[in-house]
Amino acid sequence: MYRGKTRSPLAVVLLTFITLGVYGLVWMYKFSKEVIIYTEDPKASPGLDLFLSIIIFPYIIYWFYKYGKMVDRAQEKAGQPPREMSVVYAILTPFGLFIINMALMQLDMNAIWEKDMSGQLTFS
Repeated sequence: MYRGKTRSPLAVVLLTFITLGVYGLVWMYKFSKEVIIYTEDPKASPGLDLFLSIIIFPYIIYWFYKYGKMVDRAQEKAGQPPREMSVVYAILTPFGLFIINMALMQLDMNAIWEKDMSGQLTFS
């Protein structure tokens, strides 16, 4: 089974601040790709989603909603109860709190990657 990269949520936040958002864009692409591979969603396109998020600001709200739903599907696939945070992510994004979304989404996917490694649930 596919296992994505475990990243520190704190490092994601700090690197995004330090690089003035550039790391956040890199993270969005890598995170999208990993979730798409894990959920086996052939319709999603990380490159197009990132491009649209950059050129059309409201699209980033949809991005967090969409990938929040994909994280739910990944949690279900891993045998974890979905946290169903996609609406919260969409609400936080316009207020500039998307960085919190990034940390929470990474934390959820880390739990999946770690569970797949050990066979045990590490976070729900």
